[in-house]
Amino acid sequence: MITLDQIKANLIEAIRQSGMTQTDIAKALNITQSTIAHYLKGDISPSLDTFANLCKVLDADANYILCLD
Repeated sequence: MITLDQIKANLIEAIRQSGMTQTDIAKALNITQSTIAHYLKGDISPSLDTFANLCKVLDADANYILCLD
C-alpha cells in the first residue's frame, strides 16, 4: 500500500536532486514558498495540475514520486 509519507519522501528527494530551492520552485509555479513547504510537510497536497507542473519543473517522473515504479 502506498502511503502519503512515501510520496512525501520521494517528492523531497526529487527536489533535492533538482538542485532547486523551494523559492525557485515556487517562482516557477507561480505559488508561494510556504505552499511548497506545506507540500513537503504533508499539510496539504498539490492539485493535479500543480503536481503535473511540479514534475515538469523538477524534471521528475510522476510515477516515481507517486511510488508507481
